[in-house]
Parts: sequence; C-alpha cells; structure tokens
Amino acid sequence: MDLKDVPLYIGLIHHPVYNKRMQVIATSVTNLDLHDISRTATTYDVAGYFVIHPHQAQQRLVSEILRYWIEGYGAEYNPDRKEALERLTVASTLEDAKKMIEQKEGRLPKVITTDARIYPHSVGYREMRKKLVQEEGPWLLLFGTGFGMEQELMESADHILYPIWGRGPYNHLSVRSAAAIILDRLLGESWYDEEFTPVKE
Repeated sequence: MDLKDVPLYIGLIHHPVYNKRMQVIATSVTNLDLHDISRTATTYDVAGYFVIHPHQAQQRLVSEILRYWIEGYGAEYNPDRKEALERLTVASTLEDAKKMIEQKEGRLPKVITTDARIYPHSVGYREMRKKLVQEEGPWLLLFGTGFGMEQELMESADHILYPIWGRGPYNHLSVRSAAAIILDRLLGESWYDEEFTPVKE
C-alpha cells in the first residue's frame, strides 16, 4: 500500500485527560484547535478528524461553530475553511469514534497515541510510517489535551509514539503544533531519505 492510500483518522481527546495535578478531568474545547487541526488534517488528507468530548454543552458549542463555517456566512466568506472543517466530527467517547470508523471502513481502527512522556514499547516515527504502509488499517491517531491522556488509555493503544523533542529542555508544545509536526512526520514527504527528490504535482 502506498502511504497516500493509508486510511488514517485523527482524534482530539478532551476526556479522560490529566490536569497539572495529574487529576483526571475533561478539558474545554478551544476554537483554535477546531480550525487549525482541521486545516492540518486537510493538508495531509487524513480520512477524518474527531473531536471527542463527553459533555453535551461542549458538543453543542462545536456544532454551532461548524454550522457557521459550513452552512452559514462563514462558508461563503471562507470556502477553504469550510472545506477543512467538513472533516470534523464530534464524538462523545473514543469508543463512539472507533465505531464510526468501523461503520465506514468495515473494521475497527488500530489506535496510535501521542504524549510528551515516554512509555514502554514506544515507537519512532520512521517505524510507524512503515507500519502504516505494511499493516492493514484503518488507523486512529489520538492527541490529548490538558496534560496528556490518562495512562490507562495510553497503555490500551496498539502503538505509542515517542515524544517530540526540540533542541532545548522545554517540552510544552500546543496540541495544534504537535498535530502538525506528527502528521508531517507520518504522512509528509520523506525529505530525510537520501534518495528523496521533491516533486510538485
């Protein structure tokens, strides 16, 4: 399978995640996460973007934002934003998101999680790129909000990616930035390969 044909979905987890005291909470939806991650998801042609939140008030907020940009004046004012946000779906739980993928793809997705911490059996990005092509999907790549996804959720995943390390000790990227970097590493051009030649289609 070619990397362009890999059925990869992404999900933004708002619960269960940790706060800075390592208590399990539900974080609030942010407008920037909806817009920016949708734009990244569309740039890298992911199969779908799930915002996963158990609270109905937060789900309604997302629905109102989507309605404005997909059906309202925003769709006319900025068609590019409409195209990006059309990939976004709200789900109450991770299991709901997985079932929606199963209905579309015919089988449950394999789950990949991300975190700023290292877990046993974490995998690197080149290795994960190979798995995406060599193993049968679909795949669901999860990003956590707050201070990261609950440990039980992390350890239930099929694969856990290594953290993103910069040049310094600071390690507090926004989830929007992390999503863009990780999707580029998994689905972007293999610029690090000595045999790679960039081609503009």
